[in-house]
Amino acid sequence: MGIDWNHIHAAIWRQQTGILRPVKAIDPITMSSLIGIDRQKDELVKNTERFIAHKPANNALLWGARGTGKSSLIKAILNEYKSDGLRLIEVFKNDLYNLPYIVDEIRELPQRFIIYCDDFSFEANENSYLVLKTVLEGSIERPPENVLLYATSNRRHLLPEYMKDNLDSQLVDGELHYSDAVEEKISLSDRFGLWLSFYQANKDGYLEIIDSYFPNYHGDKNALHEAAKMFALSRASKSGRTAKQFYNYYSRMDE
Repeated sequence: MGIDWNHIHAAIWRQQTGILRPVKAIDPITMSSLIGIDRQKDELVKNTERFIAHKPANNALLWGARGTGKSSLIKAILNEYKSDGLRLIEVFKNDLYNLPYIVDEIRELPQRFIIYCDDFSFEANENSYLVLKTVLEGSIERPPENVLLYATSNRRHLLPEYMKDNLDSQLVDGELHYSDAVEEKISLSDRFGLWLSFYQANKDGYLEIIDSYFPNYHGDKNALHEAAKMFALSRASKSGRTAKQFYNYYSRMDE
């Protein structure tokens, strides 16, 4: 039995069973809860609203430091626009070979689908990404009009980059011509028309995120901030993920 996309807003591809499993308990994260990434939110909202309105829109690559809100933003986009017909299908990187079959199931449906792939990066000896070229740009059959790919990655070009790859690049009549290895790496990320970069927050930005987790805190705010900074220092990270982990830790200590 297929998924009733009129009532189901998200699904996850399960390779072992070869089915899309409906997600009934969606992460409730909201756009307003994401602090310090206003520019990225605005860009992805504009792109998604164009997609929902049946206007030209781009596949999106959200890349940058770990724990900075990349995945959270995509989940928040679903919650923001699911009542407008937006749907999300999560596909793990190792299951990309199944992507054409998944797309075949949904390309004729009235809903608008985002294929979501988290931690979207590849090692030098992997070639599973090659199937994306058909989905992103089409083959003899044009790409589906109701499907976009939103992916997150720690790498801008998705594949590892080595100094030796650049040694074969050369200047020809004043123009830089990349080596074949570099061209291959760039060609994959080039298929995403929207690139959004994410960086770790500075101290003030990190504390702003901390305060958003403690809106009704009546204790010593300075002590709270000092504890949050020490927590970040122990993890060498001032990301939104670290702030949430501190909230979970400090809330337990405060009981």
